[in-house]
Amino acid sequence: MIKRRRFKQQLSLEDRLVVFAKAARAVAEPLPPGAEKDEMLRKALQADTMAGLTMQPREATP
Repeated sequence: MIKRRRFKQQLSLEDRLVVFAKAARAVAEPLPPGAEKDEMLRKALQADTMAGLTMQPREATP
């Protein structure tokens, strides 16, 4: 049986999503309007949305 390589993430999922969203916006900023820019901005928006969704259950817990 093949053993999986497991390691602990240095950053939380929320932090990694926020970093990815900022990087995607930085890549999209200099691009001319078009499909590629729209795709990068869509990915950034999705990452921001997911970061917010993963934080909500923790906030609701007493």
